[in-house]
Amino acid sequence: MFLDPFHAAEDGTLRISAPQGSAFAKQVAGDFNPIHDATNPRFCAPGDLLFALVLARCGLASRMTFRFTGMVGAGAALNVIQSDAGVVVETADGKPCLEVERSGQVTRDLILIESLVRRYVAFSGQNFPHILVPLMEQQGVMINPDRPLVIYDRMSFELDRLDCPDVDVALESSELEVKGKRGEARLGFRLTAAGEPVGQGAKTLILSGLRAYEPEALRGLVERYAGWKAACLAGI
Repeated sequence: MFLDPFHAAEDGTLRISAPQGSAFAKQVAGDFNPIHDATNPRFCAPGDLLFALVLARCGLASRMTFRFTGMVGAGAALNVIQSDAGVVVETADGKPCLEVERSGQVTRDLILIESLVRRYVAFSGQNFPHILVPLMEQQGVMINPDRPLVIYDRMSFELDRLDCPDVDVALESSELEVKGKRGEARLGFRLTAAGEPVGQGAKTLILSGLRAYEPEALRGLVERYAGWKAACLAGI
């Protein structure tokens, strides 16, 4: 399974080490957020890796909603609990970090699941700066460049069919609603197979600590992000 290098399974639990989570973020998602750096003392396992592990272990349903309710630190023991209502991923002390609702047909076709995971997380990893920066510019706001905080809140999708071997994901709409120092970015995406529409979905991100838009400060943050990416790609 292509997710094997990015987690460990032992006695019914899952664990994601900092190097494993960091490798998934950079190699699969193209996400170079410093919070996913293996050496970061505040390391947080990528939400997209939890999403991928749920699909791989529990199957892909035609309608699914994922709500991220807590951060996962390095090496935390995680339990994946299935029920008729859905799936819950929780820590060993019972604290949920991901809640999943699902309905409709279910497939365990690993070819389709891998295709959807790879395409979706690659799309998801491009949210900053390609999608979020233009949205902030339009609204005249920006996140704190010294302590940027963007929280993965939830994601949902619907698939009209589960018999396609390869699914592509592309941005369809984007908007940012600002409420004081908090913003909610909603990104709509379409799902296609061989160029034909097979479904749609939406992702919501929470932007905290918003402030007035300062072009130079935001440009500096984007340049630092590009520097982190270049350093990672160069193996530094």
